[in-house]
Parts: sequence; C-alpha cells; structure tokens
Amino acid sequence: MNTLATITERKAGFRSLGDTWADTTTAHGRLMLTVLGGLAEFERELIRARTGEGRARAKARGKSLGRPFKLTAHQRQEALARREGGELLSEIARSYNVSSSTISRLN
Repeated sequence: MNTLATITERKAGFRSLGDTWADTTTAHGRLMLTVLGGLAEFERELIRARTGEGRARAKARGKSLGRPFKLTAHQRQEALARREGGELLSEIARSYNVSSSTISRLN
C-alpha cells in the first residue's frame, strides 16, 4: 500500500497485467486494493495476537523461549570462577568449545 501511495503521489497509476481488478487508475481498482490492504493488516494483527498468546502460555507452562544456552549452569559457574582467577577468556572459551564473547557475557 505504501508503494502504491508513492506511485499515486507522483501522479502515476498502477495497473496489473495479470489481475484486472488491481488498477489504481479506476475507483473500483482503488477500492479493491484498499479492501485487500485492510484485510492483510487485520490478518497480521491476528497473527501477532495469537503469537503473543502462545508465548504467554508457553512461559506459564515453564518453557524457555529462545536459543538454548551453550553452557550448563555448572559450566557457567566454573567459567566465571576461572575468569575471576585471571585466566584468559580465549583459553576458557576453547575448553568449553564456545567463543570468547560467550565467556565475556557471563555474569
């Protein structure tokens, strides 16, 4: 719809060669495109609402969302102790087969 509005602002029209109803040079075509645009926006909002509800239900069931942790809780504690002991981040990371940035982000 934004692209079609830009075309209209520049005093031009859009006419689909495959779909005769998609023609912004006629009132009927503009109506059809506006209705379809509204339906698409409505459907997108429904998807967003359903996704949010699904995420809330998953959290309520105790599911963790997102990417799984590379290190277990025990490994994180060990890595933190080693980091505080002065060991190089790259050496700690190599021993756990992760990047040094993963070790630097631990708290």
